[in-house]
Amino acid sequence: MSYETFIGLRYTRARQRTRFISVISAFSIIGIALGMTALITVLSVMNGFQREIRTRILGVASHVQLSGPQGTLTGWSTVAAQASRHEQVVAVAPFVAAQALLTNGAAVRGAFIRGILPGEEDRVAEFGRHMRSGSLGGLKSGEYNVVLGAELARALGVGQGDKVVLVAPQGQVTPAGIVPRLRQFTVVGIFGVDHYEYDSGLALVHLEDAQRLFRLGDAVSGVRLKLKDLFLATSVARELTRTLGPDIYASDWTQHHANFFRAVQIEKRMMFLIVFIIIFVAAFNIISSLLMAVKDKQSDIAILRTLGAAPGSITKIFLIQGTLIGIAGTLLGLVGGISLALNVETVVPFIENVLGIKFLAKDVYYITDLPSEVQTTDVVITAVVAFLLTLFATLYPSWRAAKTDPVEALRYE
Repeated sequence: MSYETFIGLRYTRARQRTRFISVISAFSIIGIALGMTALITVLSVMNGFQREIRTRILGVASHVQLSGPQGTLTGWSTVAAQASRHEQVVAVAPFVAAQALLTNGAAVRGAFIRGILPGEEDRVAEFGRHMRSGSLGGLKSGEYNVVLGAELARALGVGQGDKVVLVAPQGQVTPAGIVPRLRQFTVVGIFGVDHYEYDSGLALVHLEDAQRLFRLGDAVSGVRLKLKDLFLATSVARELTRTLGPDIYASDWTQHHANFFRAVQIEKRMMFLIVFIIIFVAAFNIISSLLMAVKDKQSDIAILRTLGAAPGSITKIFLIQGTLIGIAGTLLGLVGGISLALNVETVVPFIENVLGIKFLAKDVYYITDLPSEVQTTDVVITAVVAFLLTLFATLYPSWRAAKTDPVEALRYE
């Protein structure tokens, strides 16, 4: 052990004369630890929310969607077979997409109509897991049945077995002029994926019923794909575009919901900056404590200089002292942050029971529990940035210590 390290370690231990300085150093360690704990926990909770919402969206949406020119695709079975050859594609399903009005008495709601093949659709989406009544198997060609989202069914005031009237936007020409086309459907199921956009605006019908209703013949709107790895959707979509030719347009889930996921990412970055201020304040405490230590140790520094210690050695002594504070705070912050992030789902209910409140009320929020997902990247970035900031905070006090004039320091000793 070099003498600089030995002296730096001694300076970190409290003595009666310098106990106040050591208390400030302890508060600096606590500040860094609390800042890192808060930052890791906040980032993990935001990761958890992003995962939950992404899972719910992709439980209904497709990873990749193939469509033709002008929103129609002929010969979809050939396109589906070619897409299935890609190593990432695990399931394909055709669909018809259109907008219409659903009515039940005086209740009228706009809806997004999706025509599906129940057996194929259940392989690319997770409607089967979210059925609150009935099943997708109730959608049979020619019977004109419909499965509604839970909020849409509530707004229309219907349940399983009730009738709704679908008003198609394409009119039909009669001697009396153009009149809208109407068709009565029977509700055979209700799903709830806990995502308002789909629960309040999506209705599922059989693919062939949709083709007849919207006069598509044998064509469909496109083909939905499910991938092994959803995070490869963008690259898979580009590859399929090159493989299937210019008449096929491939889009992925990141494009369909780009605004939402971009907003979540921006919020995460802003929360990182806001909570990081806590660590920044703790770093200022390190500057204060080291400056006070330099002032208190001026005579010791002067004696070391007269014994031949170089200015660089004096700098190293206080760098070691500040680095030890940074290491201690960073390690405590890592332990506290990871421990709290991994146990958020236990800690939050305990606080709610103690305080008698509910942070995420069921009648307001779809996600009523705080989810958490600890990502290694977030933890590593937080630890590295916090440690570098504390290391940077030691530079000025160490430089001041090296500039101490031995003659002036010992003049009144």
